[in-house]
Amino acid sequence: MRTVNTSGPVDNELTYAVIGAGPSGLAAARNLQRAGLPWEGYELGAGVGGLWDASAPRSTVYDSAHLISSRTTTQFTEFPMRDDVADYPSHRELLGYFRDFATAYDLTPGFEFGSEVTAVVPHPEGGFTVTARSAAGTHDTRHAGVLVANGTLSEPNVPTFAGSFDGELLHTSAYKSATLFAGKRVLIVGAGNSGCDIAVDAVHHAASVDLSVRRGYHFVPKYLFGKPADTLNQRKKPLPPRVKQAIDSRVLRMFTGDPTRFGFPEPDHRLYESHPIVNSLVLHHLGHGDITVRADVERLDGDGVAFRDGSRSPYDVVVLATGYHLHYPFVDPALLRWAGRGSAPDLYLNIFSPAHRDLFVLGMIEASGIGWQGRYEQAELVASYLRARRDAPAAAAAFDARVAGPRPDLSGGYRYLGIERMSYYVNKDAYRSAVRAEIEELTR
Repeated sequence: MRTVNTSGPVDNELTYAVIGAGPSGLAAARNLQRAGLPWEGYELGAGVGGLWDASAPRSTVYDSAHLISSRTTTQFTEFPMRDDVADYPSHRELLGYFRDFATAYDLTPGFEFGSEVTAVVPHPEGGFTVTARSAAGTHDTRHAGVLVANGTLSEPNVPTFAGSFDGELLHTSAYKSATLFAGKRVLIVGAGNSGCDIAVDAVHHAASVDLSVRRGYHFVPKYLFGKPADTLNQRKKPLPPRVKQAIDSRVLRMFTGDPTRFGFPEPDHRLYESHPIVNSLVLHHLGHGDITVRADVERLDGDGVAFRDGSRSPYDVVVLATGYHLHYPFVDPALLRWAGRGSAPDLYLNIFSPAHRDLFVLGMIEASGIGWQGRYEQAELVASYLRARRDAPAAAAAFDARVAGPRPDLSGGYRYLGIERMSYYVNKDAYRSAVRAEIEELTR
């Protein structure tokens, strides 16, 4: 049974609901705690960790999964990872880190584990009614507000292809171990970070590995000059986008070469205008003939796949590395000002809904280098706003006006690709500066 977490009185006081106990949910709980605001959490899994708990019902991590950003740029500032943790920790190390974080701040007792939220509905007297289902049954609880932190990588994007396939067809969300590929002819559709990771896994087991792509990519090695690549060139004042793109593109070419040599199309975007592929091993294996780049899929074709360039190859396994949809099935999309798949909710700073001042989304950001500290600062802003509503109503009212007004430019001057997974992408420096400025306004 969970307990209410607060550092203040709770008699006759509604709690705030935190949905999810992954990085964003833990950041939410911690910042509500710091602000003296009572909270209660819901988590589908058996413990904290979110998708980093490979045993959780909706976890999409696989055996070889590691961070693609280094620990020092990813960790919570107030709770650094131990010095003996690898530069790029595995999902096992990360699960231990989140459990340690929750234990250090006594967050675990505040969550109801094995509990699936099925509905979040505005209550006629204010706040929300949260409906949750667990082994003990279904129950409704009224909350002062809801912080949605259920993650962005749990609902697979499964495209529809013409034709049919006689072999095994699966999405990366169902992939766990490369032993699946033993002695088989493998096609991976999509060359994002997961697709490239799995291709590298597969070469050690499969009879052959092909990688189907429809656009070009920029590849970033995990190490440059002997250090994690994302720890270099960390300036207090970021370079102008075109200058940074020009400099970094030249440096990357020195280390990774030209990916078009291996059959990749020329990228249709500049560096940092889509999430780069942090994997140079895939280029290593392409150079050794372990992986072959193929064109985009035209149709599934019985025992094989036909490609848009007119070629065809037989396969035993096809893996769809085609990403994920945003997934908030328990909330009316109108409350999120969300048109649905293919777009992102229209929220101020990707957090605050103009449709309901007690509803907040945490973790709906992607940005190169933003780390979990960026999510932590989102939670800090929500807690600062809620505390201002209690202690500084004029500051909270001014913030409400900004939520209802024009959206700030969070691109940092970059022109991001107009695709679904980039619809909630932001520039790290522009975003964190905007969030910190709002925190200062609410707490001065």
